[in-house]
Amino acid sequence: MRTFIALTCLFAVAYAAHADTANWPGWRGPTFNQVASAGEYPTTLDPAKNAVWQIELPGKGSSTPCVWGERIFITCDIDGEDGLLCYTLAGKELWRVKLGKQRAGKHRNASGSNPTPITDGERVFVYYKSGTVAALNFKGEVLWKENLQEKYGKDTLWWDLGTSPVFAGENIVVAVMHAGESYLVALKQSDGGIAWRTLRTYDRPKESDQAYTTPIVTKVDGVEQIVTWGADHLTGHSLDGKLIWTSGGFNPEDKPMWRVISSHAISDGHAIVPFGRGDFVAFVKLGGKGDVTKTAHVGSDSGKGIGSDVPTPIAVDGNAYLLTDKGKFIAYDITNGKRLWDQPFQLPKAAAKYYSSPVKAGDLFYFAREDGVIHVARETKGGMELIASNEMPERQIATIVPINDHILLRSETKLYYFK
Repeated sequence: MRTFIALTCLFAVAYAAHADTANWPGWRGPTFNQVASAGEYPTTLDPAKNAVWQIELPGKGSSTPCVWGERIFITCDIDGEDGLLCYTLAGKELWRVKLGKQRAGKHRNASGSNPTPITDGERVFVYYKSGTVAALNFKGEVLWKENLQEKYGKDTLWWDLGTSPVFAGENIVVAVMHAGESYLVALKQSDGGIAWRTLRTYDRPKESDQAYTTPIVTKVDGVEQIVTWGADHLTGHSLDGKLIWTSGGFNPEDKPMWRVISSHAISDGHAIVPFGRGDFVAFVKLGGKGDVTKTAHVGSDSGKGIGSDVPTPIAVDGNAYLLTDKGKFIAYDITNGKRLWDQPFQLPKAAAKYYSSPVKAGDLFYFAREDGVIHVARETKGGMELIASNEMPERQIATIVPINDHILLRSETKLYYFK
């Protein structure tokens, strides 16, 4: 059996390779920051004009597709069950698998298949609102299946589970952050056995202990750590589950209902952390030991609707780009929280909001609004320039996937591939 160190090195090499090849192995892409490598990506997204193909999915889902090589993996409802489908980049279905009864979504934009699959090029790992976690090979054979809610109790989230699994050494890690006993759990990639489970429970006001965010595994102070945001705390755990540091101070007045949906983003040893239901954003230096609250916060911004409640920011090359729910786009220096532009860039206004996270592909930024409108813009000196606006016929919640100079787009019930 390969050693832990060898596997950690293997995944580091694999993820570095993702950035140079056309893989999108999870929700936020190869480097966990919603950034694709340079290419010639389309600005027109019109099913009648430049869709290479479009596929009617068998049921509803809100997850983002993941891609490895010529294979696309996507979760959705299949006949009332948690489902996983595999397509080729040519639009051919290779297989579909049902993994047990689904728990349907409550919110109009949600489903029982909110979490995005992850893949290492040999296996694909899935997680559902039902609590089911499973591993399958590229032939669609189920290698193992577990249910976290049967093992540790039902989730107590008020809304729909949304966190995606992440790779952490020889395990995959899932964050369960809700009212009551919250935890991080690591399942062995090989057989689904529990490698470790670490409690992450904070005594917070009503609903402020609930989170729909996804951890990021990144190197902090020279060591791979699991950086997690939720319950008014940003934390760093080692790959064996031990808490290394914690940063609080995000809810000093102990306000209720401050659940968090937007995940943090990381670049240059710092994180951008949206909180306070879309009115606040903090900038935090990662690392240290113990409670680092007093020293970790290096900047902040606030104002009505100035932060992000749902979309997760982009972070790359020391900059952070935050999309608000109502379409303001703001650039920051992630190391100190200073704005890089004089004014936020305002996308065309509408009653609809942004639930999908923005992505950067080459020099283009893509913004998908819930009513199906997709804007494309380019950064200029001191701001942004709107390049195109596209109207899709269906609601758009999943994050766009830029791949192979194409755009892979998952709407509420369809999958599109644009050139």
